[in-house]
Amino acid sequence: MKAVGIIPARYASSRFPGKALAMLGDRTLIQHVYDRASEAGTLSLVVVATDDNRIASAVRDFGGKVVMTSPRHPSGTDRVAEAARDLDVGVVVNIQGDEPFISPKVIDQAVAPFESRPELAISTLSHAIEDEASLHDPNVVKVVSDLRGYALYFSRSLIPHPRRGHRERAFAHIGLYAYRKDFLLRFASLPPGRLEQTEALEQLRVLENGERILVIPTDGYVGIGVDVPADLERAESFLKGGRDAI
Repeated sequence: MKAVGIIPARYASSRFPGKALAMLGDRTLIQHVYDRASEAGTLSLVVVATDDNRIASAVRDFGGKVVMTSPRHPSGTDRVAEAARDLDVGVVVNIQGDEPFISPKVIDQAVAPFESRPELAISTLSHAIEDEASLHDPNVVKVVSDLRGYALYFSRSLIPHPRRGHRERAFAHIGLYAYRKDFLLRFASLPPGRLEQTEALEQLRVLENGERILVIPTDGYVGIGVDVPADLERAESFLKGGRDAI
């Protein structure tokens, strides 16, 4: 089974324009992500999908591979789908371009089940929530799964809700997805669903259309994403603390 990692990257981020080219240590943010993803043993290829020549040039300068895509895509998933369309692969991994410390281990964990589950269309990851603030933070997406590990629901609210005072362990969703290529192309062609628009969570479109998402718990995730310029300071502190190799 051949798998490819695709990192969607655009320059015109509303909260942090030019984020992909921001410097973190001696490398750009996009190079950090590319280098980490390239260490995943399950990926035969890693490419950056972008519509911006500045990002494409920077990636080529450090020896990375680029696929130019349309500037009209409403989401990173659509950009990944376009980049994957002409690639001869079985599995496509959508890797967020603002996760400089993404572990190759979690990428491999997302890809591995496709070898033994021919019916599997999409997988993603989760990790246990350890701090109280995250339980009530709508930016931390929660997920609950059935006994076989398939997602029942994703929400910005706390799920399950501790109605009788007993709190089950809550899990945060990690926004990395591995798709079987044919499913990814079909998914990208579907219109947004009602629940997806209510929660602003694209993965709910999968559930609304009757498909299943395998959710794999992991303890190898370092959740330091860069959404706004202030996040770079936190990432710099982490990097200088000698935690680059997770």
